[in-house]
Amino acid sequence: MKSKFFIPALFAVIVSLVSCNSSHANPKKDIRTKKTVTTENTKIQVALLLDTSSSMDGLIDQAKSRLWNIVNTLTTLKYEGNAPDIEIALYEYGNDGLSKESNYIRQITPLSTDLDLISEKLFALRTNGGNEYCGAVIQDATKQLKWAREKSNMKLIYIAGNEDFNQGGINYKEAISDALKNDIYVNTIFCGDKTTGINIYWKDGADHGKGKYFNIDSNESVRYIATPYDEEISKCDEKINKTYINYGSKGHEKKMNQAVQDQNAKKVSNANYTDRAVSKSKAVYKNQSWDLVDKVKDDATAISKLKKEELPTELQNKSSEEIKTFVAQKSKERETIQKEISVLAKKRQEYIDAESKKSKKQDDLGNAINTSILGFAKVKGYTVEK
Repeated sequence: MKSKFFIPALFAVIVSLVSCNSSHANPKKDIRTKKTVTTENTKIQVALLLDTSSSMDGLIDQAKSRLWNIVNTLTTLKYEGNAPDIEIALYEYGNDGLSKESNYIRQITPLSTDLDLISEKLFALRTNGGNEYCGAVIQDATKQLKWAREKSNMKLIYIAGNEDFNQGGINYKEAISDALKNDIYVNTIFCGDKTTGINIYWKDGADHGKGKYFNIDSNESVRYIATPYDEEISKCDEKINKTYINYGSKGHEKKMNQAVQDQNAKKVSNANYTDRAVSKSKAVYKNQSWDLVDKVKDDATAISKLKKEELPTELQNKSSEEIKTFVAQKSKERETIQKEISVLAKKRQEYIDAESKKSKKQDDLGNAINTSILGFAKVKGYTVEK
């Protein structure tokens, strides 16, 4: 009896011990995994609420002029050594072309990592009329957008306009209180005289939102500092565009839109176009929904899942291995160009910083947002790496 059951019994004990050790090891593994996921998924979420009433053409022009500059400021932030995901949302309010039932408010884009989409929609904005309900648009942005929950995330609302902050049927204090309950900080940018903005509650809005109050001259054109590095960065941008491989039903359209947004940036100024090129060299500029290089970085098996008709014409008759080789080549080319831009961008920023000290800093929309972003980053435990 003893010899008959000895080996199975011993085996059972060994299995039991292994199981016991595994049950102690797994929690540690889970803790490490959870920590990694939380860090990698840290987000900076920024909602821009822009007054598009008839007097706000200058504000919209400044937003167009500073989008990529703001993106580049966001890309300098790190949390526990990692680059957070960056999502931007756009709202317009105060436009009589919108419905009264919506309080003259429209969500232009939800919180999105698609920066070309943000640019496209921003350049399509048109001003008209004016019933500016600040409380209502803050409430909409708080309730409608998909805000992240973790405390490590940085969640910011920027509302810009020039009429009384307390207009409309939604109390701005209550709307801002709801935002704060979700750890969303509300910043206000008044387009006009500082004292006037204080008198018509724009500063009070920022105070209630634990944010910053700014005033800007929205009719002032953004002044750029040209640098010796702009032309070289622009040439790199032309090369980097050739590394994008469109796929899927909207791939070609999205790739064409990339070129359109290049031109939109260039129409504003050469410096703005350079800002966009710098953004395209960063990890934040990702297009996995239409670019095969970015898609393969996310999913190494992506090529095998694509149908022939989803590929660009020049790749449709190639084998999977040939396509993989081609994508790998383009990926390597892009990384090389991105590194080149990164080196030039650092020298460019050092030049801009030095020149900026020689003259009074212009307080425009971009500078207001960038200044407060860096301030909030410090409070939230982010580091700045230029």
